[in-house]
Amino acid sequence: MIEELLPLTIVFLRVGIAALTLWAIVRILGLPFPRRIGTWAEFLGMGLLNNVIPFTLIVVGQIHIASGLAAILNATTPIFTMLVAGALLTDERLTAVKLSGAVLGLSGVAIMIGPGALQGIGENVLAQLAILGAALSYAFAFVFGRRFKKQGLHPVTTAAGQVSGSTMLLIPVVFYFQEPGALVGLSLMGWGAVAVLGVFSTGAAYVLFFGILGRAGTTNAAIVTLLIPVWAILLGSLVLGEILHAIHIAGMALIALGLAAIDGRPFQWLTKALLRTK
Repeated sequence: MIEELLPLTIVFLRVGIAALTLWAIVRILGLPFPRRIGTWAEFLGMGLLNNVIPFTLIVVGQIHIASGLAAILNATTPIFTMLVAGALLTDERLTAVKLSGAVLGLSGVAIMIGPGALQGIGENVLAQLAILGAALSYAFAFVFGRRFKKQGLHPVTTAAGQVSGSTMLLIPVVFYFQEPGALVGLSLMGWGAVAVLGVFSTGAAYVLFFGILGRAGTTNAAIVTLLIPVWAILLGSLVLGEILHAIHIAGMALIALGLAAIDGRPFQWLTKALLRTK
């Protein structure tokens, strides 16, 4: 699939397939179809912030820098989210404990990927700024996305609206860079891979995303970024037989500690347990 299509074309196909799948689910569940023009304008805004801008910047950035460094830079998303949420939201103020938790998590990601990934830092500065720009765009998307719960929209409807907005915005971009004939000539295996990405890694993922965002808030939703390297390494060990080193365990432990600090509840439970023993 990667050999047949440009990265942005793959993004366009996956959000397009996700949109078709999710609107079918909206119909099956009997959920109301959003008809307000303002809601659709917000879907376009969410698609721009959560898909089009970050995906484009990541594609541009990863052309020039290693994937390991890109993963570390992308893991700054929770830090940017805390800063943006702290500035724009009254109920999610930035605290030193949360910020230190995000820094711990970022350190854990850097340790897991390995110090070698940081060797290129300072080179190709514009490419690195592109990845950081993607992380900042995600942060604004987390804050912007909270409005949909207040409107009473179901997470499936919100997810369908966002990927529809992304699809519409990507159409002119994709057909500027990609020859239409490439889509016609895409292999059966390529279509299968895109379909899996669209239905599960995009459609289902964004339903979960908006569900978590509505219930747990922007910061707790943003920390998912810190878990991506963890699952990548664990699946590599379980499925591909890759070796799990001590440095990976250490990185995971730091990430777990950072997540506990951001959430706050584990420390509250520990404090209560200690008070009971006295």
